[in-house]
Amino acid sequence: MSDQDTLLEVKDLKLHFPFRDGSFFNAQKGYIRAVDGVSFKVRKGETLGLVGESGCGKSTTVRAIAQLYKPTSGKVLFKGLDLVSASSKEMMRARKDMQMVFQDPYASLDPRMTAGDIIAEPLEIFNGRKITNYSKKEMVERVEYLMGKVGLSHFFRNRYPHEFSGGQRQRIGIARALALNPELILADEPVSALDVSIQAQILNLFKDLQEELGLTYLFIAHDLAVIQYISTRVAVMYLGIIVEVASSNDLYRKPLHPYTQALLSAAPIPDPEIERKRQRIILTGDVPSPDKERHECYFYDRCPKRMDRCKKGIPPLIEQSDGHQVACFLYE
Repeated sequence: MSDQDTLLEVKDLKLHFPFRDGSFFNAQKGYIRAVDGVSFKVRKGETLGLVGESGCGKSTTVRAIAQLYKPTSGKVLFKGLDLVSASSKEMMRARKDMQMVFQDPYASLDPRMTAGDIIAEPLEIFNGRKITNYSKKEMVERVEYLMGKVGLSHFFRNRYPHEFSGGQRQRIGIARALALNPELILADEPVSALDVSIQAQILNLFKDLQEELGLTYLFIAHDLAVIQYISTRVAVMYLGIIVEVASSNDLYRKPLHPYTQALLSAAPIPDPEIERKRQRIILTGDVPSPDKERHECYFYDRCPKRMDRCKKGIPPLIEQSDGHQVACFLYE
């Protein structure tokens, strides 16, 4: 991958939340290592899927990239600009080209604003900062255009969020994200709160918009079928780190990391014959607490293929074949 193809690069990103002991003195007890050294690149025009079980740090990673949470350390390079150390003016300009679609379409829309006002809000904010220059008439035209683009009638622009279904609310959220013509969309589990039939419609909408507008997605999900359908490449996350990165076809055809193998074996296959014959990988134990600094493989406690070597260091993410990276000592 050439540097010219890279739109977003995350380097050793860490986000540690302090927690306290709950005593009278409320002394700090330690840190929750929600994101503990994540690195990856997102190419222009692709969809990088970030997958992993609940609590592994996917959403926290996306929010740290968007600077909704301030990272503890590391770099987030968007179009060459390090967002972690960027000034407020630089960050504001970067936000124009990087927008977010949130998980919950019920909580992410202001119930006191109409659909039209919600979609127009980014235009008004950036007009106020002198970054854009839309007239009132252009704003109305832009809102109506975006509503049509996401499959909503512009006659609904004066309705409030409670008058829409869940899928329609998520379409409003997508239209709001598109208002400023961004290059990168950070999609934080945008279909997990929707019915399955509606999920398919929203995923197809994402695909159509990408093809038409040349968008790039960082797409978060815990549903493996969703990630397989939408993603060009997939990064697998466990306990705050990336354990495997590969193209979607390679990852689902030949997973290398024991965690990825277990994750894929848990996904149901809609074919009774294959489902009966395939071998399930059952992981023992619970996910370790993220409050401890680790000096061994993060997956050691649950790994069915662990070796003595795994206790002596943290395996780096190394390339095994063209574009297929894995963090496991089995492939040294």
